[in-house]
Amino acid sequence: MTTAAIPDTRTLADMLEDLGNISPDRVLMHPPPGTATEQDAIDYDARRERLCELVDGVLVEKAVGYHESIIAIAIATMLRTFVVSRNLGFVSGPDGMMRLFPGLIRMPDVTFASWSRFPEGKLPRETAPDLAPDLVVEVVSLSNTPGEMERKRQEYFAAGVLLVWMIDHRNQTATVYTSPGEYREFSANESLDGGDVLPGFTLSLAELFSELDRQASDLGPEPG
Repeated sequence: MTTAAIPDTRTLADMLEDLGNISPDRVLMHPPPGTATEQDAIDYDARRERLCELVDGVLVEKAVGYHESIIAIAIATMLRTFVVSRNLGFVSGPDGMMRLFPGLIRMPDVTFASWSRFPEGKLPRETAPDLAPDLVVEVVSLSNTPGEMERKRQEYFAAGVLLVWMIDHRNQTATVYTSPGEYREFSANESLDGGDVLPGFTLSLAELFSELDRQASDLGPEPG
């Protein structure tokens, strides 16, 4: 993969704006921004140093958090139970790298990819396969900016994704996108459904967000 030369007039502010006005502390400086390759992202993943996406030749650290991880795993567990029992395809988690376009590697928090996305009827061997899932779920972290999430949605749909869920556990809401500009917001007392992507699947937002409110119900006998 070749990387275009960076214009002399381009600034760090320009780059951060293009990336969605993200914080500079998420941008890796090695290799220099604008020169990173797909292999660089794969190498970082292999060493487990950081979870990095590749955007515009820049390695961008994936925004993560403990609460967001709990929500993502809960969604993935519910999706996988539904998908595997019907052998519909695969569900991946937040460290699943995928190549949406040449030079663009993303790591959505949760994805569902139907068998139709795998022409050979089995998983590809590549670490970052060419893959546009049917469903993408992003659990919004504090360091995710509106501009970053808008850019991601645009990329997902351009690549062929059919449905995007944006989960905001702080406000206990979810926004479902069927295209970059068509969406519906859901409150905590409502449920999401799989629509044409996963007919019959439902997800109670109240049940989902209650994951963060669970407490130990049995502390056991007091030491004596």
